[in-house]
Amino acid sequence: MSSTVHLQPRQRWTGLAVLVLAVTLVAVDATVLSLAIPSISETLRPSGTQLLWIGDAYSFVLAGLLVSMGALSDRIGRKRLLLAGATAFGAASLLAAYAPGAGWLILARVLLGVAGATIMPSTLSLIRTLFPDDRERATAIGIWGAAASAGAALGPVVGGVLLEHFWWGSVFLLNIPVLLLLLVFGAWLLPESRDPKPGRWDVLSVLLSLAGVIGVVYAIKEAAANGVDRWDVPVAGLLGALALVVFVRRQLRLETPLLDVRLFGDRRFTAAVLASLIALIGLSGIVFVTSQYLQLVRGFPPLKAGLAELPAFAGAMAGGLLTARLVRRTGARTALTLGLLAMGAGLGLLGWIQQDTTYLLLAAAFLLVGTAEGVVYTLGADLVLSAAPGDKAGAASAVSETAYELGTALGIALVGSLVGALYANRLVVPAGTDPAAAAQAGESLGGAVEAAHRLPETLAGPLLASAKEAFVHGVNVAGMMAGALLLGAAVLAWRLLRGLGGGAAAEPEAMQEPVPAQERASEKANV
Repeated sequence: MSSTVHLQPRQRWTGLAVLVLAVTLVAVDATVLSLAIPSISETLRPSGTQLLWIGDAYSFVLAGLLVSMGALSDRIGRKRLLLAGATAFGAASLLAAYAPGAGWLILARVLLGVAGATIMPSTLSLIRTLFPDDRERATAIGIWGAAASAGAALGPVVGGVLLEHFWWGSVFLLNIPVLLLLLVFGAWLLPESRDPKPGRWDVLSVLLSLAGVIGVVYAIKEAAANGVDRWDVPVAGLLGALALVVFVRRQLRLETPLLDVRLFGDRRFTAAVLASLIALIGLSGIVFVTSQYLQLVRGFPPLKAGLAELPAFAGAMAGGLLTARLVRRTGARTALTLGLLAMGAGLGLLGWIQQDTTYLLLAAAFLLVGTAEGVVYTLGADLVLSAAPGDKAGAASAVSETAYELGTALGIALVGSLVGALYANRLVVPAGTDPAAAAQAGESLGGAVEAAHRLPETLAGPLLASAKEAFVHGVNVAGMMAGALLLGAAVLAWRLLRGLGGGAAAEPEAMQEPVPAQERASEKANV
């Protein structure tokens, strides 16, 4: 069992505030860069592939290491790993802020992913330690989930404010004062907890999980962007899949596995993980391209573009905080399915936007998607945590976070690559354009905007018009495909939770509550 810690209510809730600060920081960092992509394109001049790696290297590494770091936190102490990871996160943030080239920025994003992987699973497992009472934990997880969801939605807003007044590196320097607060108050307020009998931390399992996740994701990303003609794409995919198969087989044999894959025998656990993964694939990719749409197609300055996405932040906060109440009314099966359907509808709306679409349609889509994502993410995290034994809280919560980050990485890779491919195929470069400018324009919409600055108006105008039309077409197709993906996720979740209905068996323990007033009165009398 995990270490049991007895704290006063005030200590528990102030400790939660520290954990919320940590998870918000990591979530913001996953999306804060989206609005800086045009500025980075102009300053560092990355290729189209480098641009995608700048966007998703963080989430790739985070996803590959979360399970390993979650298991490590069970062994060496969740508080200790959280504070060590926060220190490393600050150092990597400084490197990212002052990166002299695209390669250095990608490296910094990789290091941020390593550090972030130590923070995320520690926060959720510490909540289980802080809140042994089921209903208090439901509220705490709702706040935590709202912070994680809202942090991702808040990233573009924060980025917009900073980019309005400073250079793109400022989005990373923002991490430093937040991390200092986290280190000071975390050391003071958070209790230490660990698995008292953790067993050996299997290094081979760590390497297999990392190689498997990164190999498969790399293959999917490159296949979506460039096809499977290159030899490294099928080789990476095959080696990654083989590594994951060996990883699973090894976990079944180990006495103390890095990840107890038998947890997937619980349908609540499986439904929650798959729902979170698929939801984030659709959501993160659309956020990545929508930020470019607002700035490069609509011409919004960074601050206005960030504020335009504010309804997603508000919705995520509301959805996370209202999840427990929704589950008590409808059951977890219905709540999760409705959340996925609503998110799919919101993403599908983006399949109809044009260059001059009214902002009301965009705001409605952002609000719907944010609210639904708050419900799906919070409920998914609680389903995972309630299905796992207490002594494996770190490893189990790491699975939830892995689904979140892997979905983010895959979403940026797949949707970004899809939009890029559709853009390149539809772009019409005016005759007489310099070959170098034409090649730059074909890389990305940001490249086309940069290339147009060096062309005469007779060529720049038609190039920009074609580039914007091609990019919007890509966003339309991506939005409709993301909506269909979420529809499939809703059907999958409904089927996996079949038979668990809307009763107590369907609900996470922390969200169970008798609904009728007379039952509540009877319960209090019995107590």
